[in-house]
Amino acid sequence: MNARSTLCRRALTSLTGHLLAPTWRDPDMGIVHLGIGNFHRAHEAVYTEEAMLAAGGDWGICGVTLQGDVSKRDALMAQDGLYSVVERGPEGVRVTVIRALKEVLAMPHDRTRLFELLADPKVRIVSLTVTEKGYCRDARTGEVDLGLEGIQHDLAHPDAPSSVPGILCAALRQRRDAGTAPFTVLSCDNLSHNGAALKKVVISFAHAVDAGLAGWIGTHVAFPSTMVDRIVPSTTDADRDAARHALGLDDVTPVPCEPFRQWVIEDRFPGGRPAWERAGAQLVDDVMPFELAKLRMLNGTHSTLAYLSMLAGFSTIDEAIAHPPLRALIHVMMTHEIAPTLHVPPSFDVLAYRDGLLARYANAALKHRTAQIAMDGSQKIPPRLLATIEARLDAGESIGRLAFAVAAWLVFLRGHADDGARYEISDPLAARLTANYPREPERLVETMLAIEEVFPPTLARRETFRRALLDAVTLLQSGARRAIEIVQQG
Repeated sequence: MNARSTLCRRALTSLTGHLLAPTWRDPDMGIVHLGIGNFHRAHEAVYTEEAMLAAGGDWGICGVTLQGDVSKRDALMAQDGLYSVVERGPEGVRVTVIRALKEVLAMPHDRTRLFELLADPKVRIVSLTVTEKGYCRDARTGEVDLGLEGIQHDLAHPDAPSSVPGILCAALRQRRDAGTAPFTVLSCDNLSHNGAALKKVVISFAHAVDAGLAGWIGTHVAFPSTMVDRIVPSTTDADRDAARHALGLDDVTPVPCEPFRQWVIEDRFPGGRPAWERAGAQLVDDVMPFELAKLRMLNGTHSTLAYLSMLAGFSTIDEAIAHPPLRALIHVMMTHEIAPTLHVPPSFDVLAYRDGLLARYANAALKHRTAQIAMDGSQKIPPRLLATIEARLDAGESIGRLAFAVAAWLVFLRGHADDGARYEISDPLAARLTANYPREPERLVETMLAIEEVFPPTLARRETFRRALLDAVTLLQSGARRAIEIVQQG
């Protein structure tokens, strides 16, 4: 492979049909993004490039990988930060090359360069897509989990941090000590009240290092909340082939996604921001109604589909939703158990949102793997399903399908499908969840409900929930497909 056959800046003049606009002014760096995965590259980076094309501004992005693997950094930098977004929808495939990414770093290898950028006044936003587990958060208190090995390391070595709270606190301490205005910290993860949640984690970490810093962060640093939405699967060889066919060049880092996208942002950016509204983002005073609708309607049913599919043998979301009993179950679950818990603006049509989600799930061009969605269940189940269950119980309403979804996760943890096919349990609590896994339904429910990192004790003690969960686990013992038919008819 030679330089001319690979996607790079020199090749852009031959790719005008695959660019958001033919002209481009290379911007200065204005955003550092922690967690440069597929989602960010198909979502925030695209919005940011469109905003700069519409209204200017220096909002070039430096992406940072946090796992110690340099392969993504090296692959993207070999392409001058360029990559293609492969949009897959019912009407076909659209390939677009994105230019907003200027630099990619890998921790801990590039720590010096990262903190050089984080100290630069031109960097006014630090955004994150690190998944729920990246917040190092104690689910019971909402504060930083001081028992985690990475947090203990960062408390002992505050100038050489590796965790998200440690990095943010060290960088903000630099800015405070230099008299530089702080950057805005922008969470783009599927975490309830993500801005407030991240602020609590960071301040609690700072308290353990420097109480004065904690106070300064609480007073001076903005942590706006957001709601993000776009289905972005893992990259496959088919996506690389699609990019090569469209561009006539090799791109080793394309990002597949659906055509739909949404971004709702709490408009609190003291240091300024890109004109994201010019790219279709909604800038609002309160993100919560949109956030809960997405967490409960989309993320909650996504997890439900994932765990039932892993047991029943459906490998992708479109395959799962094409199974009539499972589609009917999800439809009724959204309509009668989830939608009534939402309090949305009058302009938000919840039932139309439901129908749109079902159509998106049926997108056969996307091939979103259920195994990918099934990862990190201990972090995802509380905001996606348990919060909805608590709301339903508080209102004295039924929770049968929601409890069935949680039961599917509990049964999924056994590590094999109904046909015996084995799969990996990828979860921060995997060792604890799978050690001495109980096969008997009553023992399984009792054991799992005792894990307070997942199940709030107040919910675990509610007899209505315990009974519904036990009934669902018992039903699933006879096979997921049969159980789905019975529940959707009930």
